[in-house]
Amino acid sequence: MKKKTAILLGAGIAVVVLGTTAAVAGPIFYRDVVVGTPDAAPTVAVTPGTSSLTGTPISGSWRVASGSTAGYRVKEVLNGTDVTVVGKTSKVSGTVTLADDSITAADITVAVADIATDSGSRDEYFRTSALETDIYPDATFRLSSPVAATRLSSGKVTAFTATGNLTLHGVTKRVTVPMKAALSGDGAEVSGSIPVTFSDYKVAAPSLGFVTVQKQGAVEFLVKAAPAS
Repeated sequence: MKKKTAILLGAGIAVVVLGTTAAVAGPIFYRDVVVGTPDAAPTVAVTPGTSSLTGTPISGSWRVASGSTAGYRVKEVLNGTDVTVVGKTSKVSGTVTLADDSITAADITVAVADIATDSGSRDEYFRTSALETDIYPDATFRLSSPVAATRLSSGKVTAFTATGNLTLHGVTKRVTVPMKAALSGDGAEVSGSIPVTFSDYKVAAPSLGFVTVQKQGAVEFLVKAAPAS
């Protein structure tokens, strides 16, 4: 059976790059120059008064629109130096249903096989050995109960908590997700972060001696949605 190793990890680059760059130049050089400053977590960013939907009913079916992103954030430890790795993809699809200021349904799909970091070697390891994306190409989130939220408005960010089922690497777990949302332009934006313990999804974080990966990470997303019609 193919060995199930770390999700969303840098072990591939550990083998290909750390053995050269990090070993020669050191872990701080690897963190600051090779990897660089990690992108900030995606979050709702809106400008007051820019939404064309303010004051109008927003019930009905919405679709995931262009500009949405999803991915992961995880920390490696290289000879005592923390290195944050971020990967993301814009291949996000799905639908959201709203009724009477409540989110009654949501089905979101992320193309895990398309998630990319700053390193092609890391990405190849992630796809072939970590999450076996040839078998499990997608991750999904499905809302399990309605979310009551105050009326969204332009430029005002609303915070709420959603409960649903996250399916990753063929394993489904119930998760509770703090989210933020606001109207923006002709649609809405929703952002959030889901803590993930790798072993819960049958993925074991490896330790290669000179580099280890923390056993927890996060799935991050920014969904831009527009009315379906």
